[in-house]
Amino acid sequence: MLPLTVGFDLDMTLVDSRPGIAATYRALTERTGVPVDAEAAVSRLGPPLRTEIARWFPPARVDEGVRVFRELYPAYAITPAVALAGAPAALAAVRARGGRVLVVTAKLGRLAKLHLDHLGLRVDEVAGDLFAEEKATALRAYGATHYVGDHVADMAAAGAAGVPGIAVSTGPCSVDELHAAGAATVLTDLTGFPAALDGVIRLALSQ
Repeated sequence: MLPLTVGFDLDMTLVDSRPGIAATYRALTERTGVPVDAEAAVSRLGPPLRTEIARWFPPARVDEGVRVFRELYPAYAITPAVALAGAPAALAAVRARGGRVLVVTAKLGRLAKLHLDHLGLRVDEVAGDLFAEEKATALRAYGATHYVGDHVADMAAAGAAGVPGIAVSTGPCSVDELHAAGAATVLTDLTGFPAALDGVIRLALSQ
């Protein structure tokens, strides 16, 4: 077996960033004059920022919307975010089994690190600005043995990287959608992760 190296998605997997992201969208509306339904936007967290911005901004202003949102993000999005149930224990469980922890996210790496530092979530590597199968590049580069996420695109990433996908239903995707996307197991939240990790390790050892 490869050494245990577990990748985690960030938004709605480790961190509930919805309140701060909603505040950032409201600030974006004030700054640019382009109306954004912040609550609708945060109900769809997972895909790249540009995808959501393009729902609200005319094509000629999408780049501006992305740039201004990222400028506003540190001031509005970090402090309101909270760690999701079981997140610190999930990271500790990987380390207790001699493993390393990655975060692989669609968010820019520097913004992801602000969340992790603010919440005291210690990880070994952060790879940002990657979505769906793009995440497989980082998972392979860092030797990931598992990937944990809340979105069907995260399960696609795990599949593309050839590693088991462990899903949590804390984000926008249903249990059925996550199973259909190829999740090896689906958890209600990360409180069940340590036991699930032991299960997939045993399965790998038996193969």
